Amino acid sequence: MSALVNVLIAIAVMALVVSRQMRARKFDTERRFWLLPLILAVIALRDPRLVDPAHRAESVGLLIASVVVVLAVGSVWGWTVRLWRDRDGAVWAQGTRTTLAVWGGMIAIRLGLYAVGAALHVQQSSSALLLSLGALLLVRGLVVNWRARSLEQPYGAVGV
Repeated sequence: MSALVNVLIAIAVMALVVSRQMRARKFDTERRFWLLPLILAVIALRDPRLVDPAHRAESVGLLIASVVVVLAVGSVWGWTVRLWRDRDGAVWAQGTRTTLAVWGGMIAIRLGLYAVGAALHVQQSSSALLLSLGALLLVRGLVVNWRARSLEQPYGAVGV
């Protein structure tokens, strides 16, 4: 895929995820939260330009740094989501202002990594952005699902 298409996919996914995160909604712990990250990873890993052949070590280093950073940010993001159970035992989730701050921090870190890559003259594929976004969403989903499953049942509710 072209770089423009990858960037547009990443922006669309981020806009969808952030807008959904900021609204209170029922949270389904049985949902396939891993599906979108898997699709993004497959798209990214199919790109032969994911690693710059002229600067292989630097390119791989930046890619690894990017994924490690988003794994950390994804886990922090998962802890910023407010979770609660209603009287019927259904789990609800809603992002907070801290969630938005984490997104802002993640974007700043991404820009910083792009700046480092530019300074090292590494050709950076937009597929790295998709791979990082997939890792971010996967870790966030794992953390929120784990937290939701560990919420106590309200008194008198039937097991969920």
